[in-house]
Amino acid sequence: MAVPDLIDLRSDTVTRPSPNMRRAMAEADVGDDVYGEDPTINRLEERVAGLLGLSAALFVPSGTMGNQIALRLLVPPGDELVSDADAHVVSYEAGGAAQHGGIQTRTVVAARGLLSRDLLEPQLRPEGFHTVPTRAVAVEQTHNRGGGAVYPLDVLQDLRALTASYGVLLHCDGARLWNAHIASGVALTDYGKLFDTVSVCLSKGLGAPVGSVVVMRDAERLAQARLIRRRLGGGMRQAGVLAAAGDFALSHNLDRLADDHARARRLAEAVADVAAGLVDVASVETNIVVVELAETPLDSATVAAGCRAEGVLVSAFGPRRVRLVTHLDVDDNAIDRAIEVIRRSLTAAGE
Repeated sequence: MAVPDLIDLRSDTVTRPSPNMRRAMAEADVGDDVYGEDPTINRLEERVAGLLGLSAALFVPSGTMGNQIALRLLVPPGDELVSDADAHVVSYEAGGAAQHGGIQTRTVVAARGLLSRDLLEPQLRPEGFHTVPTRAVAVEQTHNRGGGAVYPLDVLQDLRALTASYGVLLHCDGARLWNAHIASGVALTDYGKLFDTVSVCLSKGLGAPVGSVVVMRDAERLAQARLIRRRLGGGMRQAGVLAAAGDFALSHNLDRLADDHARARRLAEAVADVAAGLVDVASVETNIVVVELAETPLDSATVAAGCRAEGVLVSAFGPRRVRLVTHLDVDDNAIDRAIEVIRRSLTAAGE
């Protein structure tokens, strides 16, 4: 039997559209997007491209499809993409770059998933001598498995200067770029100018039910991006009802991401009070809290089960890691209750 009034901290993907968002969806002006004739989609694409200061954008059903389209725009089949070892594009996209794009990937272990110039430069392979040339580098902002870590702007600027000097292109998996913008205060256009392609998600912290947008520096790539989307099965018709949700989310749910960040910090501080080493509170920059159990007798499955029994859902993020993610469906009262349950679960599991 389902537990009533569940508090779901597994991910910010679990958000549900509000009544006002649903109304905007119901009232959306629509057309056939395969023909480029859906006015709501066209408006959203123009808006997101403008927010990032880039030339063109394409609405897609998911962040994974957005990343896969972007990577195929940048890396020819048989050539190489470099990313950090925990990047979403190599960890959670079912090997799509290899299967669909023929792209070879090579990864670099980086603290909290954040690449640096010193880590990256030795890994860039030029063309020739029968090596697989590096064509693009992917960074993730914020970094999911890095606990919502935010790349500092100066680090990204260094990476851009480095890759440009080698003729290598730069992609940003910006599924939570909105969170980085709010947490850091860095303008979206300052982020956008650093990348050849960016994929941003509308269905995480912003609360839309579905959808991402691929944004690109070179508008001439748009036709190719639409073709790749078609080949991946992402050609949509009257999808303005979905784009309207994203447009509403940008208008109403962007600034409030700061509330999610504050609640994540409260969660982190409460967990840290249970035992030393469970959470590095200082590293909680956005809406993700990673609880490390390696130095305890606990395992993530037991902690998750204990929380679920009391109506709080958390992610077993590995055998000895638990992830907590705040979002717009979790208010202050829910955080208060979640703190009590999580602390009990951590204490009881260790007894």
